[in-house]
Amino acid sequence: MNAATAIQRPEAAPILTELKAIAADFAAERPARQARRHLERADFDRLAEAGFLRTGIPASMGGLWSDTQSSVRLYCDMVRIIASGDPSVALVASMHPTVLVFWLAAENAPPSDAAAWQEQRNWCFGTAREGHWWGTVTSEPGSGGDIMKTRTLAQPAGAPNSFSLTGEKHFGSGSGITSFMITTAKVAQDAAPSMFFMDMRDMPWDGSKGVTLAAEWDGHGMSATQSHAFHFNGVEATQMAWPGGVAQSSPAAAQLGACMFTSVVVGVMESALAYARSKLQPRKDGLRSFERVEWARAVNEVWTILQIHEGMVAAVESGAGGVAASARGKAIVAELAEVCLARMSKVVGGSSFSRSAPLGQWGQDVRALGFLRPPWGLAFDQLYDLSWKD
Repeated sequence: MNAATAIQRPEAAPILTELKAIAADFAAERPARQARRHLERADFDRLAEAGFLRTGIPASMGGLWSDTQSSVRLYCDMVRIIASGDPSVALVASMHPTVLVFWLAAENAPPSDAAAWQEQRNWCFGTAREGHWWGTVTSEPGSGGDIMKTRTLAQPAGAPNSFSLTGEKHFGSGSGITSFMITTAKVAQDAAPSMFFMDMRDMPWDGSKGVTLAAEWDGHGMSATQSHAFHFNGVEATQMAWPGGVAQSSPAAAQLGACMFTSVVVGVMESALAYARSKLQPRKDGLRSFERVEWARAVNEVWTILQIHEGMVAAVESGAGGVAASARGKAIVAELAEVCLARMSKVVGGSSFSRSAPLGQWGQDVRALGFLRPPWGLAFDQLYDLSWKD
């Protein structure tokens, strides 16, 4: 399925229609939502009822996933729509397929692992069918976002693929909403960390079952994502049943993640442009020269962001150069969006500095997406390496 038909799949049309209605409801509550520092379960129940959780289920089981090339545009459109109403909700929702892609995009396990791997894949997809959200809490303080610097330790717990984890984690977006979260830890004598998932349903955060809330999320941007920090002390976790699954699925995860996170920014920028235009339209003929130039630049920058995003998605769909295009695109869009929103604020005027106006919070939201997943230092290490591979 190519770019022209990806969004036209019959099973996706009603989902997109419902997501637009949900996003419109979110947008109508924008001042209250931007003041929030928490997520509402009801928002995710609505997204689940609309069919969003099917992004983490293969088509063979009634889901929306075919492969990275066929699914990326549809998934990006879904997140972009949600972000136009509430970026924090959109970011947390985007984690669901970005996490489950580690199972979705790794099908061909060797015979020695095939049976266990297929059983685990089916179980994971089954949880999404049952209405459960997936998320991630892999980052560690001091790691700079690099999972190869994971210090969390994994101790075998008896049953196959069963371990207990001990260590520090932060940026657990969607904590309290997600039923399952992936993470990384090092098994003794292994050279590299492994991937695990934890059942967080009804998990207390008081340490009684190995999970202690270390710090609630208090970010300037994406402030309602509940991206909390935790201390793990013997928390139960399940290792991926096929050790090679991460290597096989990582290119898909990198491309899908970058495109979907950028889709959140695109949704914000489209809303910001519409908001600024509505404020400036009545006085457009009286704008000063500086304001006219800055407005034209802001419109050009939003246009450029849309073209970059389209280029990212198209590269992934083509099956060639998607890793580099998505990584570059995310970094450029993050930088450009931050500059553009500051420019819009100058043109709209002093009222944009009010907490009751959305531009300031949107500026922090896009700034957060630049700092995170991966953070700037790691992002440009990767971009530097990619710059020699074209």
